[in-house]
Amino acid sequence: MVRFFVLRRTSVAALLALSAAMAMPALPAAASIQKMVYQIQHRTYGRIGTLTNSVDKNGEQTKVTSEGQIRVSILGIVLYRQDFSRLEQWAGDRLMSFHGTTTVNGRMMEVNGAAEGDHFVVSSPNGSATAPATVRLANPWSDSTLKGDTMMTPDRGIIETVKISSAETTSIPIKGRMVRARHYEISRQTGERRYDVWFDDQGTPVKFSVNTGNGLVTFTLVS
Repeated sequence: MVRFFVLRRTSVAALLALSAAMAMPALPAAASIQKMVYQIQHRTYGRIGTLTNSVDKNGEQTKVTSEGQIRVSILGIVLYRQDFSRLEQWAGDRLMSFHGTTTVNGRMMEVNGAAEGDHFVVSSPNGSATAPATVRLANPWSDSTLKGDTMMTPDRGIIETVKISSAETTSIPIKGRMVRARHYEISRQTGERRYDVWFDDQGTPVKFSVNTGNGLVTFTLVS
């Protein structure tokens, strides 16, 4: 009789534990965070700053935080200073919102954007503009940024129609060794090359460059 009581009490405890476990809500998918630090190089002025992209993935939701500093100096005198901070919110392959501030020589510019219906609406110092829902940012944190033919500049909120070339396989020096990479050219409709970007075999953007009015600026992954 005593033995039966102990067994039954044990069985009841096991059932209660099982019921409690079944009642517990499922845990959300673990977040995945990738941090990429780039050295910024100007063709004429040499090393001028750094960019850090932090990519926080949680299921279909992705948050991309970008922080950067640029300084152009000659003989110790700073001629140009830029600081920027940006936040992208993605749902799958769609950009849902964007907020960015860029301060150039003490003057701040702010760009905001949000998905509305089948469009993406942008407000900036240049006014308001509407882009397709498939708009991408000129910040290649993933090769998914190559999908679509519309791109927005994060510093000014300018929307451009672009053409992306097919991938060209090459090798480039990254962190002291040669890395196999896929190279893409991104051009304006006029044919003028705007950006170049290189992704390694894991889909990590290891290098990209921007053709500006003041010369070529290159971002190379250093950590």
